[in-house]
Amino acid sequence: DPDMPFVPSIPEDQFILVEEGDPTVIPCRTSDPNAQVTLVNSLDKAVYAFYDSKQGFIGNFPAGSYTCKTMVKGMEFKSDEFLIYILRATSQLPVEIEALKTVYKTGETIVVTCVVFDNEVVNLQWNYPGKVKEKGLIKLDDIKVPSQKLVYTLTIPEASVKDTGDYECTARHATKEVEENKKVVITVHDKGFVHLEPQFSPLEAVNLHEVKNFVVDVQ
Repeated sequence: DPDMPFVPSIPEDQFILVEEGDPTVIPCRTSDPNAQVTLVNSLDKAVYAFYDSKQGFIGNFPAGSYTCKTMVKGMEFKSDEFLIYILRATSQLPVEIEALKTVYKTGETIVVTCVVFDNEVVNLQWNYPGKVKEKGLIKLDDIKVPSQKLVYTLTIPEASVKDTGDYECTARHATKEVEENKKVVITVHDKGFVHLEPQFSPLEAVNLHEVKNFVVDVQ
């Protein structure tokens, strides 16, 4: 089609997600298989890569914006703009689970954090006692500086004794058959069970060089 040398692309094709180090395809396909096509970056500089009219340009491209150009009867035509995003993804899944504390009282807020390092393409699932009732609030922080880490925070407000149990996060690599599982045990008590009786006043005075003992009865 001389009026449309580039096959129209759907919006999903214009945003290209690629793992760090992997080759990808910039899918500017032509209606003329013999068309001479040039790939340019956002600075309008030519980028050299293998071209297949049925697929597009194939290669390892840095993140950024790319456009394809061709000439038909002396007229220049441009394809849609394609945006490449590079995602960091290691073959391993370093994961850590952290809890501010593991023993709570009824009414307190439970906070458990699962951190995935050096990877942006991860699916993470939580398993915990209150999951069936969807009691937990989950927040994700994507931190890139000074290093890449995904911080998933599970918060259980107004904890009860029923929230006692295993808190488990499972991270699965989005493109590889790799998963990592971490677990912490949380205990919730109905009420506090330690009673302190100080054997001294709220304010005590002591003379210079005097030795004074402070005694507390613990039940």
